[in-house]
Amino acid sequence: MSFSVKADAYDRFMGRYSIQLAPQLADLAEVANGQHVLDVGCGPGALTGELVRRVGAAAVSAVDPSEPFVAAAQERHPGVDVRRASAEDLPFPDRTFDAALAQLVVHFMADPVVGLTEMARVTRPDGVVAASVWDHEGQGPLTPFWRAARELDPAIEGESRLPGVREGHLAELMEAAGLRDVEASAAFAQVEHATFEEWWEPFTLGVGPAGVYTLALSAEQREALRQRCRASLPPAPFVSTVRAWTVRGVV
Repeated sequence: MSFSVKADAYDRFMGRYSIQLAPQLADLAEVANGQHVLDVGCGPGALTGELVRRVGAAAVSAVDPSEPFVAAAQERHPGVDVRRASAEDLPFPDRTFDAALAQLVVHFMADPVVGLTEMARVTRPDGVVAASVWDHEGQGPLTPFWRAARELDPAIEGESRLPGVREGHLAELMEAAGLRDVEASAAFAQVEHATFEEWWEPFTLGVGPAGVYTLALSAEQREALRQRCRASLPPAPFVSTVRAWTVRGVV
């Protein structure tokens, strides 16, 4: 899926969670000064910023298929080589990077195995490929939303069947892409919501499958979903503690 929304909409919807995952994924990949690293599916640049802090802008490259996100990442991170491209067709020579990372991207790749194989191709021998996806089956930030949607319409699948979101599947994809010494783990984020509306409003911005689904509902259906979500969440203020599956492999 390509995200055509504005960068600030993504920030309000998912950025508040993803910025907390970035240092955890960079730690998993052992990103350190002196390396040349790639951010695949960079979005507006949450992980890109963490990589810049560790290795400097000149040593970071990033790609994303979304034109608005590429523009935002270029503006936010001057000096980073940001290009519009898909994970399945990376515009770099073989063995260019010491590490390639993909944060909250693999489950949106058209072909995850091809995308991870491309990440391995552009990474040097003994370099690291690392990725994360939300635990959409259990403790992801969108779990309450899709649970409420399915209660209203049992035919709704949500995002729980996307590649990599069930425990262990991301590691299976890494192995299918030819990575070795694959290690699976988890990362966590916590976001405090002062009001229910603060939690709900980002779903109306059209970001990702959940946002597209929300905007496609009639006003009555949307209000029913909103109320069902409200009933399922704790009274405000409340804290969302969410989990992402993480994995690393060696080229």
